[in-house]
Amino acid sequence: MTTTGHELSLLGWRDSLAADLPGGTVPARVARVDRGAAEVIAADGDHHAPYSARLRRAAAEDPVALPCVGDWAAISWLPEGRYELRQILPRRTALVRGGVSRDSRGGLSGDSQGQVLAANVDIVFVAEPAMHGDDFADLGRIERLLALAWESGARPVVVITKADLLGEHLPGLLDDVAAAAPGVDLHAVSALDGEGVEEVRAHLSGDATAVILGPSGAGKSTLVNALAGAEVMETQQVRAVDGRGRHTTVHRELVPLSGGGLVIDTPGIRRVGMYEMSQGVDMVFSDIEELSEHCRFADCAHETEPGCAVLAAVEEGELPERRLASWRKLQREAAWMARRGDARLRAEETRKWKIIHKSVRGRSRP
Repeated sequence: MTTTGHELSLLGWRDSLAADLPGGTVPARVARVDRGAAEVIAADGDHHAPYSARLRRAAAEDPVALPCVGDWAAISWLPEGRYELRQILPRRTALVRGGVSRDSRGGLSGDSQGQVLAANVDIVFVAEPAMHGDDFADLGRIERLLALAWESGARPVVVITKADLLGEHLPGLLDDVAAAAPGVDLHAVSALDGEGVEEVRAHLSGDATAVILGPSGAGKSTLVNALAGAEVMETQQVRAVDGRGRHTTVHRELVPLSGGGLVIDTPGIRRVGMYEMSQGVDMVFSDIEELSEHCRFADCAHETEPGCAVLAAVEEGELPERRLASWRKLQREAAWMARRGDARLRAEETRKWKIIHKSVRGRSRP
């Protein structure tokens, strides 16, 4: 694809970003990220732009500073005849999940440093296959991805893919998902026969950017192809036994759609860690937040307190016990990540002061 100057606005460019462009640079949008470089779309076309040394140093200090798909970047032309990605421009929205690291025993543990999955996104399509193993959709995973979406500043939309597999059970599943996603638009889609695709595409008018999140095999790449009206993402053959395919996307990629809008396809997400996520959890569980306003105690934890409106709703069947358990789990995880973040900041501050004191002592020696 080759773009011209006036088409940058169709890629989501905002004139307000021009004030943040360093001298001697032009804007470009990050379409794909490789190690130490990015594929970008600029006014004069597509380019491979390695990171500047300054940007690499910043990313070494904080992984969130790494360029990601959807970023607007400042690129500059070098004498050797290529572009260099010098700086990331301020993000309107950022989809950030908690990092994953190995502990001393070789297991996985949460990391207070986050990973940006996509930036400058207007809509997050939470894609969940109609069938989850031998059961229906995974409501807990939907809630977790919705929390991530709300926290980013984008608007979440739930898309139940492969809806044709459920038949008469689909209405019941949609009712369950709607209860787990209050205030969120919900669509049932079968990308293979086109059912629901136009309703999803309607969210992408103009220069809106969407990202599709979901597990492997959810049909995200198939959905991107349906939205694009062309085979822009590779997919694997669907198995005849259970109607499932395997997601072949191994990188995030920004895809401009011919009918307007842009969509970011992503690899299947196996783990969604919390990262500074309090408002997102509150938005997902707004029904529990509303119930808690009627608890006897303002600081009710909804465990064993007398006069708890949340527990009463569970006993009366108005609130699924599964949903309260999911709320508790995400609240604990968000609080743990917040404590990890505070501990990391304190450690960094201590390290800085040690360096200062060491420098002062060195200068004071005769």
